[in-house]
Amino acid sequence: MQDRIEPPILISRLMTFVMATSLVVLVVLIITLDKMFPLNRPQVFFLTSETLEDRELTLTEIPDDSLEDYKQQFIREYVRERNEIVPNLSIMRALWADSPDGVIKTRSTDEVFGKFAMTDMVNIITRDRDLDESFNINCTVEFPPSKSVVPKTGETNTYIVTFMYKCNDGSFETQEILRPYTLSIELESTAQNAVKWAERMENPLGIRVSGYNVINKEGKVINDDPLNWLK
Repeated sequence: MQDRIEPPILISRLMTFVMATSLVVLVVLIITLDKMFPLNRPQVFFLTSETLEDRELTLTEIPDDSLEDYKQQFIREYVRERNEIVPNLSIMRALWADSPDGVIKTRSTDEVFGKFAMTDMVNIITRDRDLDESFNINCTVEFPPSKSVVPKTGETNTYIVTFMYKCNDGSFETQEILRPYTLSIELESTAQNAVKWAERMENPLGIRVSGYNVINKEGKVINDDPLNWLK
């Protein structure tokens, strides 16, 4: 009786096993690919060889249910970025720069940015070349736990903002300013806003502040910008 398997039979069995394994792997791959498509998080890529600095993107559809929350969060971030100061000149000059890369520039109309650029602290930090990297001015914005940003009654895209402004000049250990402020902030209409290519990361929805005023308890505009705190 023959106890060994002839080579042709052994090769045939091995090939059968390999084919069966390959079919199983192929079926698993097909099922996996089937569950992956269609993709639920498509990513849009812009491929072009042209200069894009003057190119504009236009948003035609914005979800209304989340737009109001986005506006209020946008205002909080804007107030922080406009008023907070950290003891790092490079960061501050980049944040307040009068260029397409400046955060306040991209989020403000020309009129609002022009008034911002005339304040004491902006002039000192962005234009005083005698300052060195060790300057020690620190200012923070602290919002109340609730209702820090509320829509103004009877007006569209206008909000009342309240916050506490705390500043400390490290060169005078005893000098600390802690003051409450109330702002009236108006936003441009977001209907089909155009966003410049250079601004697409800092301001993706094209919302801009078109009105920025400090107001008193009676709601009247007063000339008391937080960035003029050195006076």
